Amino acid sequence: MTNCNALIPAPVLQRKAIVYIRQSTPQQVQANQESQRRQYELVDVARLHGFANVEVIDDDLGRSASGTVERPGFDRLVAALCAGQVGAVLCLDASRLARNGRDWHHLLELCGLVEARVIDLDGIYDPCRPNDRLLLGMKGSISEFELGLIRSRMYEAARSKARRGELRIATPIGYTWDRNVGLGVDPDCRLQEVIRLVFQKFLELGSARQVLLWMASENIHFPYPTDGRTLTSFEWRPIRYRNVISILKNPFYAGVYAYGKSEKRTQIVDGRARKSYGHRRPMDAWDVFIKDHHEGYISWLEYERNQKILAGNAYGQVGETKSGRGGQALLSSLIHCARCGRRLTVAYVGRDRRPVYRCDRPNLQLGQKRCFTFGGKRVDEAIASEMLRAVTPLAIEAAKEAGRMLKDGETDRRRIAELEQQQAKYDASLAERRYAACDPDNRLIAAQLEKAWEAALQRVEACRQQIETLDAARVEQARPDFTGLADDLAAAWKAPKATMRTRQRLVRSLITEIIADVDDAAREVILVIHWKGGQHSELRVKKPKTGEHGCSTPEQALAIMRSMAGRWSDQDIAASLNRMGMPTGQGKTWTAHRVGSIRRVNNIHGYLPADKSGEWLTMRDAATKLGVSHHQIRKLIKAGVLKSEQIMPDAPHQIRAVDLESEYVSVGLKRKGRPCRATPENQLSMFSDTYEGGAE
Repeated sequence: MTNCNALIPAPVLQRKAIVYIRQSTPQQVQANQESQRRQYELVDVARLHGFANVEVIDDDLGRSASGTVERPGFDRLVAALCAGQVGAVLCLDASRLARNGRDWHHLLELCGLVEARVIDLDGIYDPCRPNDRLLLGMKGSISEFELGLIRSRMYEAARSKARRGELRIATPIGYTWDRNVGLGVDPDCRLQEVIRLVFQKFLELGSARQVLLWMASENIHFPYPTDGRTLTSFEWRPIRYRNVISILKNPFYAGVYAYGKSEKRTQIVDGRARKSYGHRRPMDAWDVFIKDHHEGYISWLEYERNQKILAGNAYGQVGETKSGRGGQALLSSLIHCARCGRRLTVAYVGRDRRPVYRCDRPNLQLGQKRCFTFGGKRVDEAIASEMLRAVTPLAIEAAKEAGRMLKDGETDRRRIAELEQQQAKYDASLAERRYAACDPDNRLIAAQLEKAWEAALQRVEACRQQIETLDAARVEQARPDFTGLADDLAAAWKAPKATMRTRQRLVRSLITEIIADVDDAAREVILVIHWKGGQHSELRVKKPKTGEHGCSTPEQALAIMRSMAGRWSDQDIAASLNRMGMPTGQGKTWTAHRVGSIRRVNNIHGYLPADKSGEWLTMRDAATKLGVSHHQIRKLIKAGVLKSEQIMPDAPHQIRAVDLESEYVSVGLKRKGRPCRATPENQLSMFSDTYEGGAE
């Protein structure tokens, strides 16, 4: 080390001296003014040593010298040294120039090559001399070690405090740190209701995007902080998808205190270390994980269930069931092959895009023969019928739950609207007070405050109209009668508003998986259903023949046609089928033309009026023969006076012609004012028949 009073060679003094000034963080630049002032005073030190040309480099104020951040000021210093323009480098201490060995030793190497001096408060150093070079190297190593020691102490102190759950980490929206109470739920009721509504709707809809679409359709807003990370002032704007997904994926809302969820990664770019932060770590690698640390919006079990649903929605994992996303295939990703164990894929064929289940992975991956293929319409209908049969005993409870959910949904929407109205009234009151406190003569400010007050009042009026609209909708719209749901689950399943996405979710809530196989000899699809809870059942579905379409007439309707044909006309058969609620294969009502077409295709002989023997009569024929109305014939049949036959309930009556000549029928037609009943021969009447005596 050269003595401070020693003369620096004249050629070195003719060069310029560079005063390098640096502070590590912007906070130090603003707060540590004394350190900055001492570094600027090095200009006087340089002139004291005889340098006439002094340059100050302070481009690196607020930048770290650890080697992970670009320092344009340090690069300028190195460039000037390489050009041979620098005679001395002045710094407060070695840590200001560099905090890593690479930059420090590179600087010393350049100073030694151009015979430049390094000057700090302790003296003048000549890097060309071994002793000075050794001392400068030790100072750089100490500076690097000091930085590592400071970081280690800081991080260990933070981890120690975090293990006790006392470290004040950044909290998400919905929580706040209180100086006296500590961590707690945000006292803003409107904010709490919006967050709870996100979890509630995700439980109902099962998809983050569906939650977003529902909240957007209901015009429900979400808070956005306007004051940085302090979360004390919010601006309510339309919700976005990232808001929904951040709430659902954050374990903080489940009462979990977590520290060390992310990690930093370092890469070498252009010979310099580059650090990136915020890389997610797996849950089992978190540094601190404390359950039930604070009050949560949901339980930990519900959080885990939400994560499974989100993972299934994102992609089909191995061993997991893909979520229902609509389409025309009810059992997509639920059916597995009984032969190879692979999941069956769905293909859509034909003009109407009919679903077809097939196991073609062996063919695509190994070039082997496909296991089997079968149509999806009949299988889907069979599984739906089996599922509805299984849940029929619980239909009443389901109807009650549906009514409760509808009522809760209406209540939630009104409560959100009321909280929004309260917030709007407060904002309007605050704007009014600000306008009243302003000097009316100061129009530059008063005009802006008046405009803000007017906007707040318009917001209050909009909230009031929204509440009135909700109330009017509740009064005008008749609440659905869910009691009918217990009586006709099939109609509810086929309702137009019941989307395929809803049906897929219902199936997945009851069925774990389905193992499918095809019996080629019997032409049947064998389905083994694994229900939730461990129960299993087998179902066989007839596989259609080649060329057989799915719009064939039901067998029950064909049986009725066979039994009624020959004695009844096509028009009577069509009326009977319509009364019994049996549609055609295409879901249409029956007409005489359609009945005739089906009869001819299935070789069913029809009704021929010319071949009628007269032994059997219809109700119309019987009424015509007796000269009475249909109503009187129906009364005789209902009272048991006139015998008739029906193939099945609601089918036309068949009456023998000889039965019309019965004495009981004649007596029943003459009676008036009392029910027509057949009187047994051995029964004595308590009262005389008034009609026999006439007016006597």
